[in-house]
Amino acid sequence: MGRRPPVPLAAGVGVGLGLALAATGCGVDAFAGPRSGGPGTLTFAVNAEPSTCLDPHQASTDTAALFTRPVLDSLVSMDARGAIHPWLARSWRVSADQRTYTFELRGDVRFSDGTRFDAAAVRANLDHVAAPATKSQLAIGFLGPYAGSTAVDADTVQVRLREPYAPLLSALSTAYLGIESPASIARGQDGLCTRVVGTGPFTMRPYVVQQGVDYRRNPGYRWAPPTAAHQGPARLSRLRIRVIPEDSVRLGGLQSGQFDAIASVPPVTVRRVRADPRLAVLARQSPGGNYAYYPNTSRGPFSDVRVRRAFRAGIDFPTIVERLYFGVFQPAASPLSPSTAGFDGSVRPRYDPAEAARLLDEAGYTGRDAQGYRTKDGRTLALRWNFIKAVAREQRDVLGAQVQAAARRAGFRLDIDNTPVGEAIQHFNKGEYDMGDTSWQRADADILRSLFSTATIASPGAYGMNYPRYSAPETDRWLEGALAEPDPAERAALYAQVQRKVTDDAAVFPVYVFNYVLGVQRSVQGVQWEPQGFPLFYDAWIRS
Repeated sequence: MGRRPPVPLAAGVGVGLGLALAATGCGVDAFAGPRSGGPGTLTFAVNAEPSTCLDPHQASTDTAALFTRPVLDSLVSMDARGAIHPWLARSWRVSADQRTYTFELRGDVRFSDGTRFDAAAVRANLDHVAAPATKSQLAIGFLGPYAGSTAVDADTVQVRLREPYAPLLSALSTAYLGIESPASIARGQDGLCTRVVGTGPFTMRPYVVQQGVDYRRNPGYRWAPPTAAHQGPARLSRLRIRVIPEDSVRLGGLQSGQFDAIASVPPVTVRRVRADPRLAVLARQSPGGNYAYYPNTSRGPFSDVRVRRAFRAGIDFPTIVERLYFGVFQPAASPLSPSTAGFDGSVRPRYDPAEAARLLDEAGYTGRDAQGYRTKDGRTLALRWNFIKAVAREQRDVLGAQVQAAARRAGFRLDIDNTPVGEAIQHFNKGEYDMGDTSWQRADADILRSLFSTATIASPGAYGMNYPRYSAPETDRWLEGALAEPDPAERAALYAQVQRKVTDDAAVFPVYVFNYVLGVQRSVQGVQWEPQGFPLFYDAWIRS
C-alpha cells in the first residue's frame, strides 16, 4: 500500500493549533463607518481570524472558510443529512473505476470581476490547490489523490484521481475547495491572502489583519444551491465581520446593540443571554473531530498503552466538562462528533480510578515521590503537554488546569508547556511532546484518516495531523478501505472499527463535543448553517 502525502499539520484545526496567530486583541470596531442595525447591514463579531492568510486554498484554519464562504461558491452543495446536491455543477457522473468524475457546469455563472465561470476555471482552482507553490495546508488534504483535470468543453470538466476517493464530493462542497476567479489566482498568493474573488452572493473588500472584512451584496447573483432558503441576491445589502478576541467585549457589544451577532457566546453567560428578551442563542453541533487530547504514542510514558489507559480512566472528563460548560458543550466519548456520518455510539470510555491505579502498578509505576506523583525506577511519571494558550478558546486553559489537577490526583505530573506557535509547530513536527490537543470541523468521517493514519504522522519538513503519532496496520487498512468504499453503510462500518480500535488503544482522550454557539439580536432572521458547522448569512435579514 502506497504512502499518501501527509495531511498538513494545521489542516482543519477549527479551534486548535492553527488559530494561535489569531489571539491578538483589537477594539470593538476599528473600522470607520456606521454602526450595525441598518435594515440591510449585519455586523458579526468573531473571536478569531484566519491565522496568516485568508485564501482557503492555502490557509491553515477553518476560520478562513468562515470569512470566504460569503464570496466563494462550490461545485456541489451538501445538506444537513450529508446528501450531495448541485450548485455550480448541475450534474456529475462517476466512472466505473471511481477514478474519474465528470461535471456538467452551469453556463450562466460569472465571477464578480465579470469573467465567466467555466471548465477552465475549475481546472485552474484544483490545480492551484495541488500546486506546491500554493503551500496548501488544509485544502490539499481535502483534495485527496488528485491527478489532474481536463476541460472537455466550456461547460464540462473531468477530474481525475490516482485512486478511488469516496469523500471527494463532500470535500468539493466545502469552502476550502471553493471556486476562485482565475484572474485573482493569477495575482499570486500575496494578493489572495487579503482578498478573494468568487461567484458568491457577496463581494469583499481587502481583509484587514486583527480587524475584519466588509462585504457588499453581489446584485447579479442568481445561482444559489437548492439547499438555500431562497434564490437570487442576498437579502442583506452589507455584511461586516469584526475580529474581537475578548469574550467580554463581544458579549458587551451584542448587549449594547453594537453587534447583530457574535460567535462563541461564553458558556457561563448563555443562560443570561437567553433570558434577555432582545437576544437569542443559536447553537449547532459541529461535525468532525471532537475536542480531544492526543497522547504521543511513539515516546515517553505514553508509549505504554497501560499508561495511556490509566490516564484516561483516572480523570473524570465528563464531570469536569459538565461543571465548566454548564451543559453548553457535552462530554465526548469518541474522537468523532455525533453529528458526523459514521459516528459509533458504542464507544464509551469510563472513569475508573481503581482501574487506573491497577494499570499504573502493572506498568511499573509503583512508587511515589515527595509530591505524591507515581514513580518508576526512581523517575517521576511526568508528561509534557504542548499546549498553546494563545488558542485557549472555550476556556480551554481553565479546562486544562482542572485536568492537570485531576491528573495529579491520579499520580501523573502533567506539565503544561505554553510555547509560542512557531516553536510549538517545531515540537509537533519532531515529536517532542507527550500530549497535544485539538478539534477539527469536517462533515465527513474521513477526518479520522487525518488523525490516525500512519501517512499523516508529521516529520521535520512534512506536516501531518496525526498528533498521537499512532500507527496500526489494521487501522490503516480500514481507513484506506473507507476511501475507496462508495457504499455509505460500509464506509460507516469501517469508521466504526477505527473508532473502537483507537479507543481501545487509548490513542485519544475525548473531552467535549464542540458546538458553535451564536448569539444574535432577535431582529436577526434567516441564519442558516454550513455543513461544516459555522453560520451562513446569505438567507439572513434584519427585521425592522
